[in-house]
Amino acid sequence: MNVIFKSNNTNLNFVNGVAFLTFPNLSELDFVKHAFSTRIGGVSDNEFNSMNLAFGRGDSDENVRKNYKLMCDAVGLDYSTLVSSAQDHHTFVRKVTSADCGIGIERPKDMLSVDGLMTNEPNVTLVTHYADCTPLLFADPKKHVIATSHAGWRGTASRMGQVTVERMTEEYGCDPEDIIAVVGPAIGGCCYEVDTPVYEKFASMIDLRPAYFTKSLGRGKHIVDLKEVNRRTLLSAGLLPENILVSDLCTKCNSDLLFSHRATNGKRGGLSAFISMTE
Repeated sequence: MNVIFKSNNTNLNFVNGVAFLTFPNLSELDFVKHAFSTRIGGVSDNEFNSMNLAFGRGDSDENVRKNYKLMCDAVGLDYSTLVSSAQDHHTFVRKVTSADCGIGIERPKDMLSVDGLMTNEPNVTLVTHYADCTPLLFADPKKHVIATSHAGWRGTASRMGQVTVERMTEEYGCDPEDIIAVVGPAIGGCCYEVDTPVYEKFASMIDLRPAYFTKSLGRGKHIVDLKEVNRRTLLSAGLLPENILVSDLCTKCNSDLLFSHRATNGKRGGLSAFISMTE
């Protein structure tokens, strides 16, 4: 697959034919391994071509598991340590341990609503899933805590980023000013068109100054910049501006590299974010 990659703040890596993205602010942390998958380097075909990491969309489970193993080998993660979310566009953040490894990958999902994962244990790899929704990744270098959350428009409007920070603070004693965060590749403000009821959800977030992330197009159509909403939500949760990286990649604009639900009218595979701590 030939792709043209242009980004000022997100790195494209190739290992053994597998392409994945990394983010400089997390790469600087020597106790963290992380990655965001692309479409390149897997075994799936048709609309799942080729690194599909989504179960239940029509690709075989065997292919999806092979793809996870290829990703883990490329990134340097232990496949047996993966723990998957069970996303339904809510804001529950699950505290996980090594006892949960394999859930959602080699073991059945045991909960129905998990849009965020967090841990303070090394060798536990948190995995969340996307195809236009906003990935949020977190690492606290003082407390050695990591988290990752899924923020679709509903999660973004419900301030998933703030909820995740609050859970990290409650469970592990994290100070928001210490947390390093990434707002990952998602459908951008260039492409995310919504109707009036969805727009009104964001227009009501007065404290975040919605004029900076919404625009009306007329005839009941509007633009919402989900990544900017999430950035402002993280700032309101106490994170420092210099500790937040917002990827400049739009999934729809880069649908040759990244799965996009909007670009394909739903005929697509899935992307995953991975984050883990070493000993």
